[in-house]
Amino acid sequence: MKKLLAEFLGTFTLVFAGTGAIIINAASHGAIGHAGIALTFGLVVLAMIYTFGDVSGAHLNPAVTLAFAVARRFAWREVPGFLGAQISGALAASLLLRVLYPQDATLGATLPAGSEMQSFVLELVLTAMLMLTILSVSTGAKEKGITAGIAIGGVIALEAMFAGPACGASMNPARSLAPALVSGHLEHLWLYLVATVLGALIAVPLCMGVRDSGCCGGRCAPAAE
Repeated sequence: MKKLLAEFLGTFTLVFAGTGAIIINAASHGAIGHAGIALTFGLVVLAMIYTFGDVSGAHLNPAVTLAFAVARRFAWREVPGFLGAQISGALAASLLLRVLYPQDATLGATLPAGSEMQSFVLELVLTAMLMLTILSVSTGAKEKGITAGIAIGGVIALEAMFAGPACGASMNPARSLAPALVSGHLEHLWLYLVATVLGALIAVPLCMGVRDSGCCGGRCAPAAE
């Protein structure tokens, strides 16, 4: 239960701060700016990794949890609980933001600026890059250590900085699902759910290709599957 609570709180904070920055930027006529929004996403993930990394691993992302399980670094029996905690935390954050900013139409939902295919490819590549970084700096399924938070938060800020205006730079199904459900903007949701999960899964064989044999083949697996 401590792991699930950590995932709930971590994902709540991620969505509350990240999408909250988008909402407040709109309400304040651009006071935060695009760079500020990108940095907010990177910094909140960095902070949550250092806060909850030693408790749950600070996945904060259903795609990350699924990729860890496929890489045999995380027990499949724990996956449903983690996914439920992450989605619940994200929904709680979006519901609170709806109460605070009822006038906002999208609540920071990820929406493509161009075609759906363009955003799909961007999200797939962005999530693969992020997950490859996570697999490289984590121990087992634990994102904890001096470098993990900086590396992962830095990649998120970097990707949000250059790709955010094009596709929203979600890289996280829960981050896209919650504001879409609460705001009712479901028209493009499928691509952010599918592309982010596929991107995270693609990172597993890529990691195996550049790392020693066994890196994602059982050596870092939990003791009991």
